[in-house]
Amino acid sequence: MAAEHDNVDLALILAFDGSASVTFESFNLIAGGTAAALRDPVVSAGLINGPNRASLCALLLWSAANAQEVLVDWTRIASPADLEDFAQQVDNVPRIVAAGTTAIGAALLACEALLNNAPARANRQIIDIAGDGRNNEGPEPAPIRDRLVDAGVTINGLCILHEEPDLLESYTRDVIGGIGAFALQCQDYKGFSAAMRQKLRQEIA
Repeated sequence: MAAEHDNVDLALILAFDGSASVTFESFNLIAGGTAAALRDPVVSAGLINGPNRASLCALLLWSAANAQEVLVDWTRIASPADLEDFAQQVDNVPRIVAAGTTAIGAALLACEALLNNAPARANRQIIDIAGDGRNNEGPEPAPIRDRLVDAGVTINGLCILHEEPDLLESYTRDVIGGIGAFALQCQDYKGFSAAMRQKLRQEIA
């Protein structure tokens, strides 16, 4: 159990879709766009200027029901240098899960396990799911979402609509939940960076 002085304001999981519909070029836009969004001054201030002066961030890559990988483990963000180090790791993450199906429910299970192993208590816990398709393998996400919400977790979504124009409706119904939960959309991967910046500003604030 974490000591009181280890408390943080936020534990944030960035959970990226690595399924077959995400090309290597698109994945690079996700990673680079997220790194740029993390460096945004408003996002940076939100992560390190809260009452506990620190947050925890981690990055998970997910694909099929048996394909989830923590690419950047829990990192304590308590200074601009900490944030820059984390952003660089995000910018350079390898795509090491198989490009399989889209198992959002299984991804949420992996996020739940990651939150249960966080190295400090957090005032807020947020899972940030970004993807371009609805769940098509493994457990349905809605019951897992409901359990996480009951435990105080907020799940937000970022939907890339280049293949499924009604994806936002699916995420709103089956994926997001919790206090202040929301989902944003962008039309394609070229708009991902701006959408992620808007999303991080909104959820960290």
